[in-house]
Amino acid sequence: SLWPDELVLAITQLDSIHPELFKAILNCRELGVTVTTMCSLYESLTGRVAVEHAGRDVQAILPVARSSTHRFYLLMSRLFDIVIALHGCFILLVLIPILWLINRFSSPGNLFYWQKRVGEGGEAFNIVKFRSMVMDAEKLTGAVWARKNDDRITPVGHILRKTRLDELPQFWNVLRGDMSLIGPRPERPAIVDDLVKKIPFYSVRHASKPGITGWAQVQYQYGASIEDALVKLRYDLYYIKHRGFYLDALILLKTVQVVLGMKGQ
Repeated sequence: SLWPDELVLAITQLDSIHPELFKAILNCRELGVTVTTMCSLYESLTGRVAVEHAGRDVQAILPVARSSTHRFYLLMSRLFDIVIALHGCFILLVLIPILWLINRFSSPGNLFYWQKRVGEGGEAFNIVKFRSMVMDAEKLTGAVWARKNDDRITPVGHILRKTRLDELPQFWNVLRGDMSLIGPRPERPAIVDDLVKKIPFYSVRHASKPGITGWAQVQYQYGASIEDALVKLRYDLYYIKHRGFYLDALILLKTVQVVLGMKGQ
């Protein structure tokens, strides 16, 4: 006979389990065998939520109950956002005249780039970045993902993207309350409308404020396709489900590694 340590239910629709199988599972639990779902195991091993196998299990996607300290975490998170954003805006004031001068000779045009993005609760807001592409880069194409080795990126833009300095003006969005320091990266409305139709639970990523950096950003490469968006959604939902002081600290440490290693795109 077999004496397993753990029993994994690789079944998406748990309510469709045959009565005899369900009785056998209860017998295993009675014997002290740990019973877990495939989604839970996948989540603990990968740091991602298996959205395509969640079925209608809301608990697999979002936390049903928060701990008593969650409100304290949200308060401290907002205070931390404000403190860091104030320091970031000070650095921004120092960099603006330098980048303006460089841009004037290498790629004449606006220093800042404003773009509509989808934020918390599906509400749209204007995100601000240092311009890293040529002027009117999407005039003929409309909203599209940036490509690897994109020829629309300016020489200075390559450096800004590699170091993630193009995101620095978003500290202003954090100060305004449009964004947080950590959270899912906000996407454009046209792309969101398309992804909501093609990827299950995509709109759930709007359950928290978008961030300058996030779990998906430090765990996965730059997204430029629907397949990439699905992978990043798994990470984003994991963050929303497990967000807390420890996970935020881990993301910040990994973000520093990305910036210092010039791993941005």
